[in-house]
Amino acid sequence: MWAMTRPEPVRFLRSEPSMAFPHGRLLAVREGRAHVLSADGWDRVGDRAPSGATRLSRAEAEAWCAREGWPQPLLTEVPRP
Repeated sequence: MWAMTRPEPVRFLRSEPSMAFPHGRLLAVREGRAHVLSADGWDRVGDRAPSGATRLSRAEAEAWCAREGWPQPLLTEVPRP
């Protein structure tokens, strides 16, 4: 019998809009560590998401990537601690 494992859960969030990022920035939290999507990929920003960040579903994170021109496979590349 084959045991299937679930991928590690990643929570996606969107930061509050700013002048530089009018649609906010995409954030991801995996195993208690927060990351922000940047030009170089995922950068760690701390042990918790910034206050004011809005939770996104996976589908909403995919839509954010499509709207902002980011490749959706980045959503599976959030670093593990």
